[in-house]
Amino acid sequence: MVYSTKYCSPLGSLLLASNGESLVGLWMDGQKYFGGTVTEAMAEKPDLPLFAAARNWLDAYFAGRKPAISDLSLAPNGGAFRTMVWNILREIPYGEIVTYGEIARIVAARTNKASMSGQAVGGAVGHNPISIVIPCHRVVGSNGSLTGYAGGIDRKIRLLEHEGVDRAGLFVPAKSAAP
Repeated sequence: MVYSTKYCSPLGSLLLASNGESLVGLWMDGQKYFGGTVTEAMAEKPDLPLFAAARNWLDAYFAGRKPAISDLSLAPNGGAFRTMVWNILREIPYGEIVTYGEIARIVAARTNKASMSGQAVGGAVGHNPISIVIPCHRVVGSNGSLTGYAGGIDRKIRLLEHEGVDRAGLFVPAKSAAP
């Protein structure tokens, strides 16, 4: 069974999903791939202890504190490649950014491959089912392009501003699409 609840954030309503023990999803209204990794019906259960912990984490995050990702039990549903990319996302420090290419190089090194496609990494980043907590908003194009955020570029910018990221050299491309 998958349980759900809503959270009212400065970015709008968020849907949280849990398997009863871990957070399996956190999506923004209108987000691309909304609920995409949950294959069963969700039953609303706002009093789940994990949801209280997630609300506390989000309250702290939006208050400008830097809650540790490890404070929450996370269980995103994905294959080995996506899971590896999502784990790398968890390593990006608050207020810092990395490029898709940098993540591709890390994946290549960890899998003993000569190289890895930045586009493949972009697809995995874009399908991250636990937005904000698993910080896919901290990933940018190698040229500083703010592209590829399933929650929308405007939300990506707001999250980066919230974290105090130096946006010098970052830009919104003329045409942007989430992976």
